[in-house]
Amino acid sequence: MAFSSMAFLFGFLPAVLLCYFLIPARWRAGRNGVLLLFSLAFYAWGGARLAPALAWSCLVTWAGGLLLIPGRRGRRAVFWLAAALNLLPLLYFKYTGFLLGNLNALGLGLAAPEILLPAGISFFTFQAVSYLADVYRGTVPPERHLSRLALYMAFFPQLLQGPIVRYGDFGPLLAERRETVPDASAGAARFCFGLAKKVLLADALGNAANAAFAAGDRLTVGLAWIGSIAYTLQLYFDFSGYTDMALGLGRVFGLPLPENFDYPYLARSAGEFWRRWHMTLSRWFRDYVYIPLGGNRCSRRRHLWNLLAVWLLTGLWHGAAWTFVAWGLYYAALLTGEKYLWGGALERMPPSLRHVYALLLINFGWVLFRAGSLGQAGEIISAMLGFAPGGLWSGEAEYFLRQYAWEWVIAVPAALPVKEWIFSRLERRREAGSRGAAALTIFGPKLLALCLLGLSTVRLLSSTFRSFLYFQF
Repeated sequence: MAFSSMAFLFGFLPAVLLCYFLIPARWRAGRNGVLLLFSLAFYAWGGARLAPALAWSCLVTWAGGLLLIPGRRGRRAVFWLAAALNLLPLLYFKYTGFLLGNLNALGLGLAAPEILLPAGISFFTFQAVSYLADVYRGTVPPERHLSRLALYMAFFPQLLQGPIVRYGDFGPLLAERRETVPDASAGAARFCFGLAKKVLLADALGNAANAAFAAGDRLTVGLAWIGSIAYTLQLYFDFSGYTDMALGLGRVFGLPLPENFDYPYLARSAGEFWRRWHMTLSRWFRDYVYIPLGGNRCSRRRHLWNLLAVWLLTGLWHGAAWTFVAWGLYYAALLTGEKYLWGGALERMPPSLRHVYALLLINFGWVLFRAGSLGQAGEIISAMLGFAPGGLWSGEAEYFLRQYAWEWVIAVPAALPVKEWIFSRLERRREAGSRGAAALTIFGPKLLALCLLGLSTVRLLSSTFRSFLYFQF
C-alpha cells in the first residue's frame, strides 16, 4: 500500500488516526499496540506471504539483542550470527536471481527460481543490523519487549523506504513521548507537501524520462538530455516526497524521524551531494562499514580500498544489476578523484562552476542508475554527448517540453529551499511588527498544504496509480 494511493489516504490513514487518538495518551502501551497492529496490516497488504521475512528479522534481532548483554561470554559470535541471520534473507531474496543469471551467462544452465522481493527488506534489515551493532557496542541497552522492537522495525511511515532509524533515537520515545496539536498540524502539512511532490511533479516528469529511455532509434540529443534531467528531478521528488510524508506522519504520532535530504542538488561536489542525499543511508555505511574498516585514518592504499568496498556495497544495496555496480564504482572513482586528484583545483573554481560540475556528474550518474542495462546507459550517455541515432532534435523532445511546461517551471524552485527562504523572510517581517506577515506565517503553510492536497487528490482520481521508485529497493 503506497502513501499516494486512495486506499491509504481515505481508508487506512483515517482508521489508524481514529484508533490511535481514541486511546488515552497516558496508556502508552495501547497507542504503541495500535501502531504495531496497523503497521503489520500495512505491510501484509502488499503480500501476506512475504511478511515472514519481516517477522523473522524481528525475532532474530530481538533474541540476538537479549544475548548481547554486556559481560556475557561469546558476545562477538552472537553478534555476527544474528547479523548473518538478518542478512541471509536479504541476500537470498535480492541477489539469488542476479547470481544465477550471471552463472547461466557463463553456460552453467542452472534453474533460476522465481523469487518475489519482500518490500522494504533492504531498509528493515539495515535497521536490524544497526540495532545489533549498537547493543554490541554498548551504546544502547537491549530491548526486552518484543513488541517495542517490532514497532521499531515495522513502523509503517518509514517501513518501505526509510529513512533508516537508529534505535537509540526511536526506542526511548516508545516509552515516553507527547503528541501535540501544533506537531500534528505541522506533520499533516508536511505530509501534504510530500504527496504533492510525488503526485504533481514526480509522476508527470516520469513520463518524459520513460519516453527517453524507451526511444531506441528515435533518440535525439535533445530527448536524451530532457529524459535524463526529467529522471534526475523525478527521483528526487519521488523519494524526498515519500520522506516528507514519512516524517510528517511520524510527527503526528509524536515519533520524529531523521531528515533524509538537504537539498542535494545544491551540492558543489560529489562528496557534498552524498552528504545531502539519502543521508541516513550514507551515515549507516559510514558508521557500520566505512569506519570499522578503518575510514580515512589509514594508508592511502587502505583508504582507497575502504572507499571501493563501501561504494560497491552501496551500489549493490540499491539493486542486483550490473548498472548498480557500475553506479557504485562511478561514485567511488569520483570521490577518490576529489580526494586525491582534482580536489584542490575544484576548491579554486568559482562556486557557480563547481555547481555545474556537480550537477553534470550527478545527472550522468542517474543515467546509470535508471538504465535497464549497461548497453542502454551507454546509448543514453552517447546521445547526450552528441552521438544520437535520431539526430539533434525531434518533435517528441519538443512535445515533452510543452506538455509538462508547468511541471518544468515548478520543479526547479521546488528542488531549492525557496519555501524556506520565503517563510524566513516573512518571519523577519513578522518580528518587525507586520500583521500581514504574521498571518501568512501562521496560516500560509497550512492553506498551501490544503490546496496541494486537493490538487493531488484530483490528479490521483484522474490518472493511473504509480508506486514509488524506491519500493524496488
